Formats: sequence, C-alpha cells, structure tokens
Amino acid sequence: MANSPTARIAPGFVLLLSALTAIGPFTFDTYLAAFPRIADDLGVPASAVQLTIAASLAGLALGQLLIGSVSDAFGRRRPLLTALGVYVLASVAIMLVQDVRVFTGLRFVQGFTAAAGMVLSMAVVRDRYSGVAVSKVLARLMLVVGVAPVLAPTIGAQLLLLGSWRAIFAFLAAVGATLLVTAAVALPETLPQHLRRTGGTLAALRTYRDLLTDRSFLALALLSAFYLGAMFTYVASSTFVFQQGFGLDEQQFGLVFAAGAVSITAGTQVNGALVGRFRPEQILSAAVPVGVGLSLALLVATLTDAGFWPVTALLVLTLGTAGFVMPSAPAIALEANPHRAGSAAALLGALQFGLGAVIAPVTSLAGEPTAVTMAAVMAGVIAVSAVLLVAVRRSWRRDGLADQVGGAPTLEATTGQPAAVPAGSRPAQ
Repeated sequence: MANSPTARIAPGFVLLLSALTAIGPFTFDTYLAAFPRIADDLGVPASAVQLTIAASLAGLALGQLLIGSVSDAFGRRRPLLTALGVYVLASVAIMLVQDVRVFTGLRFVQGFTAAAGMVLSMAVVRDRYSGVAVSKVLARLMLVVGVAPVLAPTIGAQLLLLGSWRAIFAFLAAVGATLLVTAAVALPETLPQHLRRTGGTLAALRTYRDLLTDRSFLALALLSAFYLGAMFTYVASSTFVFQQGFGLDEQQFGLVFAAGAVSITAGTQVNGALVGRFRPEQILSAAVPVGVGLSLALLVATLTDAGFWPVTALLVLTLGTAGFVMPSAPAIALEANPHRAGSAAALLGALQFGLGAVIAPVTSLAGEPTAVTMAAVMAGVIAVSAVLLVAVRRSWRRDGLADQVGGAPTLEATTGQPAAVPAGSRPAQ
C-alpha cells in the first residue's frame, strides 16, 4: 500500500488506528480514581500504587523500542495481534492479584503490550501517507485518542460504584479482546515485503544508532518527551491532588480529569486546522513558549494557595498546549524518516514514556503528591522542552534555514532528502 500526500483519509481506517492508540490512555487512566481503594485493599501506601504507573510507563517505553523495530522487519500486523493477545491475558491476571509486587509486574507487561497499538498505529500512518497528510491524519487520530482520557476515568469511577477496583481490569481485558478481533478482521498489512528491514538484530541496532546520532531527530524526540512528562506528572499526581488535597469525590475527580482531556483534544484539533496554513515547525515554535508561561503561572497559583478554580483553570490551559506539541513534533520527525518509520516511531515513544516513567514518581519523593509539587515538576519539564526547542531552532538556522516562526523550512532542506518519499523508492535499512 503506497504512501501518498494526497491519499484518501478514510474515516474508518483512522478510527481503527485511533482506537489502537487509545489503548494506552485507557490502560493508564481508567484506574486512577481507584488508587485509594487499591492501596487499602492491598495494604500498601499510596506511593506503592503510584509506582504501578511508573512500571506501566517503563513497559510502554521498552515495548515500543522492541515492537517498533520488530515491525520494520516482519510487518505491522503479526506483532500487533500477538501483543494484543498478551494484553488481554495480563489484564485478566491483574483481576486476581493479592500482592502489590505481582500487580506492579503485571502492569509492566500490560504497558509493554499496549505499546504495540500506539507505536504501530503511527508506523501504519507513515506507511500509508506522506507530506502534510501525515500531520492531518495524526491530528484526526488525536481527536479520537483525546476522547479516551475523557471517558477512561469516568468509566473507572462508574465501575467503582458497581463493584471492586478489579472490575476496571475486567473492562480493560474486554477492550483488548475487542481490539484484537477488530484488528484481525479489518487491519491489512501496510509494510510491503520489499521495504522490510533485513539483517536481524545488528541492522536494528544500526537503525537506532543512526536515529540517536541525528541531532534534529533526537532534539525533537526529547522535546516531546519532556513536554509529555508534564502530562504524565499530572496523570500520576492528579488523583491525590484533587481527591485528597481538594476533597473531590471519585465522580467529581472524573469530571476534572475529563476537562483536561478535552483541553488536550481541542488543542490537537486546532493544530489540525492550522496544518496547511502553517508548518508543524511554526506551530511547535509558538506552542512551547505559551506552555512555559502557563505552567509558571500554575506554579505561582499553587504557591500562593489561590484555590481550586484558579489552579484547575491554569492546569487545563497548560495541558491544552500539549495538544499542539503531541502531533507536531512526531510529524516533523516521522516525515524525515519514511524508510524507518517503525523504528523512528518506536524511539519517539520510548523516549516519551521512558522519561515519563522517571518523571511521574518525582512528585511523591517527599511524600504524597501535592498541588505545589505537581506544578513545580510540570513547569520544570516544560522549561527543559523550551531549551531543546531553542537548540533545534539553532540547528535549523545553522544549516541556513529560515526562522521557524517567520518562515518554516522545508524538510528537504532540513534532512537533505525529499519531504515526501513514495513507498518503494528507498531501500529498507
């Protein structure tokens, strides 16, 4: 299936890819409201339950590296179906756990297998589309993906009204099984045999080495990773900040969490509307500084004890800027690497979720997370993203490119290769 900048963007195809990507947010967000209950049931402190998020993020990072690379050699379909099957089994096993260490290990497996849906969806997009179409499809994909964080904590809260926290993992098992059947029936292979990487493990390692030594790619990957670290900080801390700190019940927390997800989704859709008028480089260059200003304002609001509404409003607006960064940075990086899209998408995701696994527990180092610690970490990692943006802009200008806000460069000038590389025109690496 050749890629094309003008290929028809089929709604059903995008919906399936979005659902596969959304398995990640569902895996992380559905059980957030249940943290206090899980801690009580397993007889452990809240920090031990919070570490289960770090474990699943670590699994997601490693899973993307391995599964993305495997898919460049064996195609997208077989690794996806295998991973979804294991995801279902891990979800069922979590329903039976009585020990937090087993729970944490199974969450790692769950994250590892959820990685397949996320990384292979991005690779499939790059297999089938090129040019501006990549940004447009990613923006549409993010619209549906944005619904998952809206629904997930709300569904989790409702399941808690009906029974134990274990019902949440029964629900995730059902979601995984549904996706497994749907993908088996409706998702064709998108990576032709002649474009698959040969050479085994050494070739895979060379591909990752080449990507890691590509300064523009690495800067973009780290920029998006640190920026999403702010979102993971919010995900890991929000249940304690709002339920313990502000005294919200499980249903009220679900509404606040949904507001943040709506903000992220709105950002992705505004981003999608801007693509075509502005290049992703220009959008990224505007969104990150706005995020720095909003996150610093959030930190000031928490330090001055401004109260629930100012903190919530600034938090929601800060999260909204992630809706511009999430599609833009990967679109720039993937457009430059059509011949190794699986590995590029895997490395992007691994850095994002690997750093997320490290950053997310930081707020609990001094005890239960608070609004101040959450805001401080979010502002810090967004500031790091801003520094990386400055670095990548300097790299573009050093190569004689136009200023990103005043006039975005072409990908051909940035990478030395055409912006749209038709499938089959470049040998697999």
